Amino acid sequence: MNGSRLPIRANGLGDILGGRGSIILIALIGLFIYWQSNQKEVPFAPGKKQFNTLSIADEIKLGEQSYLQILQQEQGQGNTVLCADEASCRGDARLLTERVREIGARLERAALELENDYRLQGYEMPGVVEQFNWTYYVVDSPTPNAFCLPGGYVAVYTGILDITGNYDGRVTLDDVADVNKLAVVMGHEIGHALAHHGAARMSTQQMLQIGQVALAVGVGDMDAGQRQAVLQAFGVAAQGGFLAFSREHETQADKIGLDLLVRACYDPREAPELWERMGEIGGGQRPPEWMSTHPASETRAENFRKWMPDAIAEYERRCGKLN
Repeated sequence: MNGSRLPIRANGLGDILGGRGSIILIALIGLFIYWQSNQKEVPFAPGKKQFNTLSIADEIKLGEQSYLQILQQEQGQGNTVLCADEASCRGDARLLTERVREIGARLERAALELENDYRLQGYEMPGVVEQFNWTYYVVDSPTPNAFCLPGGYVAVYTGILDITGNYDGRVTLDDVADVNKLAVVMGHEIGHALAHHGAARMSTQQMLQIGQVALAVGVGDMDAGQRQAVLQAFGVAAQGGFLAFSREHETQADKIGLDLLVRACYDPREAPELWERMGEIGGGQRPPEWMSTHPASETRAENFRKWMPDAIAEYERRCGKLN
């Protein structure tokens, strides 16, 4: 071969991108600066920060719109929103709705107290408890679900009441005779709203969409196969980061919910058992934790056990001795 060498191509990412690399790098740097400049303190999670571009007023507006849409969809699917018509709110529907609203009111008072405690400790708190439009409805549906949308819009589905109740496979009024586990669920969901997790997720999704569009423009003149490979790599990386981000939110909401629980004088010891029950739903079948938006139920139960000594001490300081 007369000492000549054939050209070697690495066929790596840099080789695929060619001269576009610098353009894409500039775009990524711009996104990183945008990300960093919109990092805000997470309310009720001192020392934590998150990307958030929405104001509280925007959160409340979006939360209300989504809440009304979801409740209308449930009614359209034949699931009754209990006490949606106050004039006909009576019997079991009134009892369940009043029970949920009572739990909500106690957790609200606890959140306001916790908010003030953090201010006294020197943390900046935006005053979300006072600004939210706290609203509570029960949806008569077998789906084991509950949520709190930005702005304090809460829905509890009757399908979750057996899991938080006597766990005998049936939903009856006996399931709300002891509401400690239901308070754990509601505290967790309210914790999401107090920490602006919904706004942070929406902000992050918008930024990822901007990044994807910018990348698509940057690689627009590639052949179809190379373009798909680059965009797919971006999507996989973004999805992995978003899953980890969501799991962190779940853990934060668990801790905030526990803090609210003890200040509202609900028994914190119910939390680990609740998440063990949650892990049994569907026969315990679930994706690996790293592929899920939620930590494994065993992880959550273990977290609660780790936090429990402090939670019990705080409960007993405020509410009296636990049996």
